[in-house]
Amino acid sequence: MSVFSAFPSRTVLRLVLGTAGLSLAACGGASDGAADGAGEPSATADMLDTATLSADAVKIAGFVVDTARTQPWQASLTVPGRLELDPNALETIGSITEGRITHVTVRVGDRVSAGQALVMIHSHEIMDARSALKSSTAHVTAMQAERDLTVTAAGRAQRLFDNKAMSRAELERAQVARRVAESNLEQAEAERDRADALVEHLAGKGPLPAGADEHDVIVRTPIGGVVTGREAQPGTVVLPGTPLVTVGSPDRLQLEMHVPEQQSAGIDIGASVRYALTDRPEQFFDATVIRVAPTVDTLTRTVQIVAQLKGKPAGRAETFVQATIRGRGTTAALVVPATAVQALEGDTVVFVAEPRGEGMQVKATPVRIGRRSAEQAEVLAGLDAGKAVVVRGAAIAKAELLKRRSGGGE
Repeated sequence: MSVFSAFPSRTVLRLVLGTAGLSLAACGGASDGAADGAGEPSATADMLDTATLSADAVKIAGFVVDTARTQPWQASLTVPGRLELDPNALETIGSITEGRITHVTVRVGDRVSAGQALVMIHSHEIMDARSALKSSTAHVTAMQAERDLTVTAAGRAQRLFDNKAMSRAELERAQVARRVAESNLEQAEAERDRADALVEHLAGKGPLPAGADEHDVIVRTPIGGVVTGREAQPGTVVLPGTPLVTVGSPDRLQLEMHVPEQQSAGIDIGASVRYALTDRPEQFFDATVIRVAPTVDTLTRTVQIVAQLKGKPAGRAETFVQATIRGRGTTAALVVPATAVQALEGDTVVFVAEPRGEGMQVKATPVRIGRRSAEQAEVLAGLDAGKAVVVRGAAIAKAELLKRRSGGGE
């Protein structure tokens, strides 16, 4: 591909068309008619579809040419998309007990940290758990005293036996009593630990938040982030598992797109995606496809495509974007850039470019087009591989040819 310069302004475009017309006359194009209105000279259709531009016209117009080439057809399509929170960074926190909600400490949009209290639920379960914890703690204390007593008794029995003041049977009874006391203590400690774990599960670690009492179950968030949903309402009676609050990380987003079934072929995991926010269409960001739904939606006949964003997210969750997906290469096809294909008075053409000294000759060549994408088009007939085609500045060549067709080059 060769690039001469950027597109000219409207004033320069008029200059180009005038220059091109002069160039045509200098290079053997159709001449103007006589001043008295004599008949115009005849011209073949091939001559009318060919224009020779001077070096100055080519330079001012900023023509860009590319080569028609045979390569694997790469699926490429542009579809609307939506930024959404990554489900792996989204936590829906439900009720852990049966009871009545007394307090909700957060609202949608609040930023929370891991372990922060979200909802308080009045429940008899926490009352029973705290009572069991007190009872088991007291039982452990009693078992510790009994264990200490039997350890002392077993030590005394050992000394008496060593001094031949106690029988072996009495010594063994004292040792058995010590082992039983130690086993009872282990069992009591296990019960206490279980009761303590239940209280921690229902109330969490740390002091009770403001407004809570010992009869409230405290529902806390296991992750930090932003509250994205709140179903809990004070006064509502809930059951275990009832959704209360949803928390997600605003920095972990993914891009969701829905591609028409017939256009999804060739789009696999790892395909590249470029997207732009609807309010900033000039700024592009990159993503990579991480999931292609194995089924087609029965209502919309589309396939869900999910892409992971690269770098820091450019927008917020639920922001709409325009995304271009580039799939893998499939069957070989003769392709040209999409901008090379033009409509010329009902015909689909490309402008084949050939050098003429320092200038350029362009010829409108009718073609038959197959598959299209935002970046390329498949040529089924009318063009050979290796031909140079105009991809930028084609509108100028088109205007000159239309001028020639309508006025014989005037």
